[in-house]
Amino acid sequence: MSSSPERTNASGTAELNTFPKLLLHHAQTRGAKIAMREKDLGIWQAWSWSQVLDEVRALACGLAALGFKAGDKLAIVGDNRPRLYMGMAAAQCLGGIPVPLYQDSVTKEMAFVIDNADVRYAVVEDQEQVDKLLEIREENPSIKHILFDDPRGLRHYDYPFLDSIDKGQEMGREYDQANPGFFEQSANSSDGGDIAIMLYTSGTTGNPKGVVLTYDNVIITARNGIIREGLTENEEVLAYLPMAWVGDNLFSYAQSLVAGFTVNCPESGATILTDLREIGPTYYFAPPRVYENMLTQVMIRMEDASRIKQHLFHYFMDLAKRVGTRILDNKEVSAGQKLLYKLGDFLIYGPLRDVLGLNRIRLAYTAGEAIGPEIFDFYRSLGINIKQLYGQTEGMVFICVQPDGEVYPDTVGTPAIDVEVKIHDSGEVLYRSPGVFHSYYKNPDATAATKTEDGWVFTGDAGYFAENGHLKIIDRAKDVGKLLDGTMFAPKYIENKLKFFSFIKEAVAFGNQREYTCIFVNIDLEAVGNWAERRNLAYSGYIDLADQDEVYELIQGCVDKVNEDLSHDPLLCKSQIRRFLVLHKELDADDGELTRTRKVRRSFIEERYAPLVEALYAGVPKCHIETQVKFEDGRTGMLAADVKIREAKQFTPVAKAS
Repeated sequence: MSSSPERTNASGTAELNTFPKLLLHHAQTRGAKIAMREKDLGIWQAWSWSQVLDEVRALACGLAALGFKAGDKLAIVGDNRPRLYMGMAAAQCLGGIPVPLYQDSVTKEMAFVIDNADVRYAVVEDQEQVDKLLEIREENPSIKHILFDDPRGLRHYDYPFLDSIDKGQEMGREYDQANPGFFEQSANSSDGGDIAIMLYTSGTTGNPKGVVLTYDNVIITARNGIIREGLTENEEVLAYLPMAWVGDNLFSYAQSLVAGFTVNCPESGATILTDLREIGPTYYFAPPRVYENMLTQVMIRMEDASRIKQHLFHYFMDLAKRVGTRILDNKEVSAGQKLLYKLGDFLIYGPLRDVLGLNRIRLAYTAGEAIGPEIFDFYRSLGINIKQLYGQTEGMVFICVQPDGEVYPDTVGTPAIDVEVKIHDSGEVLYRSPGVFHSYYKNPDATAATKTEDGWVFTGDAGYFAENGHLKIIDRAKDVGKLLDGTMFAPKYIENKLKFFSFIKEAVAFGNQREYTCIFVNIDLEAVGNWAERRNLAYSGYIDLADQDEVYELIQGCVDKVNEDLSHDPLLCKSQIRRFLVLHKELDADDGELTRTRKVRRSFIEERYAPLVEALYAGVPKCHIETQVKFEDGRTGMLAADVKIREAKQFTPVAKAS
């Protein structure tokens, strides 16, 4: 806790530089306004700002009654639930530090974070998460108390350290009555320089690191984002991405508490699209894969439509591609085109936005991976103001964002407010901002290797500024290599080009210090399955579908198109894909192949599937592989397959690499 006096602004009033102070402020100034909603059993439940404060107050005092003190860590585990967000606020009101964990983490992954972060208390969603913590507690008895939200299945769990959140709040109300003034004093005692939260990195190449962020890091960055985009207290957002991810912490928690807008929690992962349509958010974030899946669903539905509807759809979508983005960016188009676009909006675009739940969108972001230009342009042509941003946990998300009217598919925008960006001599992107993290928890060496003494952060990404002043990201700096002939090899760049196709869910590129580039492909089971069914191709599951010759022909078309595109790139024209295979199983985080944020662990995959990698470079037509997999119920088993390998078409470089 900071011992410095509370900061004031120019008018002499207390500065709203922590989340507890912001919560108290909203309850006082807009107490009746809806702060949060949750869909439960098909019905939307709502909490006003005053009610949120009452819930947080009771939970904070309940934690205090259980011994929670300033500096203690509180694990938060579960889907997006109002009472889990309230748990984060309750810990902060006591001077504690919330540590959100990925809800789909296996016990071993969760145990590492709990041990590394020195977690002593936990607020979790349901029986699944309680069971994981009980297993962890057998090895790590430092966990003093667990509170759960959903009591289903927990009736006979008789542990002195396990209670419902309801029971915790009941204890809290008694504690509050017995200790008048405690909550207000505690909630107002933190300052902007104090630690607000710890968020763990995805751990692409090893164990995740705890990113320590102060209130100033989070709140100043959140406020700058609000200012840049003109967000207000009237925004509606859907909180559906993992609470452990920095983006959710910014968009669904920090910016809501700074601006005072409403956060909506879906009933479950299966109902997100339905809940999205019911809420109609005005402010939305999704990674590229979500937008790709939405577009895939649209195209699948159009295949079922009548010929007249298909004709109208394609006619007006062609029109939208020509003029929709220009209209969105307030650029000049003819009166006739405007009139036709309005007709298209009535017949096609408006109903389509309604179906997608995006009709009220004022601002939508995408980040994390590159998004396909065709996909990007599709949404913008519908009048949806979707923009790319570039950020990372260590900078509280915002590093660069695309300004209105300057939105390009191949850039990530210009530096955000108060952010400086420069390119190191090595080509790595560096930045400095108010959001630069405090440190990696208990890891001074990693902190020193990432952040310089004067506050510059090495992103680990290779990039450059284009002529229009926008930042372009090529690849992860450590992943950029060279083929044996010296050609640049940028695996993520190639992988993203492949993932632009709806039939390809994941791709893994190999080629560094090798003669040529080869690729593993994961097909998208839903998209390819629908494609196969329309062609009367029978299949029994992923393995069977992935092995079919017709599917290989489909993927070959995607690979060849990427090679054609690469042939026009002067730096990468010689890194065209030479050989590829369709992997016999879907890459899975539970098998260690992906991080919890679905980033490919390339080195792990190369080691795990070494026989397949060597077969790609040996020129053989197929390779037998046996792989151990982990099932959802925790059991393990073996998958065996004969994986076919195909040659890709090579294109003559249009421009010689320099």
